[in-house]
Amino acid sequence: MNERIYVDTHGRTLQDYPRPSVAVDTAVLTIDPDLGLVVLEVRRPQPKVGWALPGAFVHERERLAEAVNRSLRDKANVRGLNPRQLHVFDDPNRDERGWVLSVAHVDVVRPDQLESRFQDKTRLVPVNAPGRLPWGHGDIIGLAVDNIRSIYSDKPDPDRLLGEEFTLRELRLTHEAVAGKPLQRDNFRRSMEPHLIPTGTTVVAGRGRPAELFRRLGPSQR
Repeated sequence: MNERIYVDTHGRTLQDYPRPSVAVDTAVLTIDPDLGLVVLEVRRPQPKVGWALPGAFVHERERLAEAVNRSLRDKANVRGLNPRQLHVFDDPNRDERGWVLSVAHVDVVRPDQLESRFQDKTRLVPVNAPGRLPWGHGDIIGLAVDNIRSIYSDKPDPDRLLGEEFTLRELRLTHEAVAGKPLQRDNFRRSMEPHLIPTGTTVVAGRGRPAELFRRLGPSQR
C-alpha cells in the first residue's frame, strides 16, 4: 500500500520546507526558607555552558509532556511532577546551536518533591539571581515568575505548597516568598478571607496566642 504524500497548493511537500528543532525547558520553582522563591538548575556537560534549566530536544513522535518528564528524570532525577505549558520561545537567534523553538513549562512544587534530585548535578538558586544561563533561559525564568506571582496575587496558595489546613500567618509567609517582598497583613487577610473556610480549631506555635486554622474553598463553594 502506497502512502499518499501531502502536496500543498505550491506543489511542495513538507520536506521542502526548512523546519526548526523543538526543545522543552522547564522552570521548576519551590520555596527555600532562607532564599525565598528558587528555581531548579542542572549542570550541563559542556564547560562553556555551565548551568541551565532542565530541558531536552523532543524526540521523533514524542509528546511534549513526555519530553518534559524525560528531561527532569534524566537531567535532575526528579519524577512525578506535572509542569504546564508556559510559552513558546521562537526567536530564531535564541540558540547558537541552530534554529530551535523552546516550549517552556513551569511547575511550583513543595521542597520534598525535589529531595531525590542529583545533589552534585543540580542546584536551587534565587529566581532574582539565576546566574548567566544559555539559550534564553533567564527569560523563561522571568516569565515563569511573573506568571506565578500573578496567580498568587488573589488566590490562597493555589499550588498547595502548604497542607490542607494552615494559619493565616503561614499562608502570608508563603505568599511573601512567592512575591519576593513583605505583604501588608491586614490587606492580605482581607483579600484572602473570601477564599478560605475557618476550621474552628486552633494551633499554638511558639510563644504567641493560638492561631486559627483555615482551609481553601472547594470548587463548589466558590
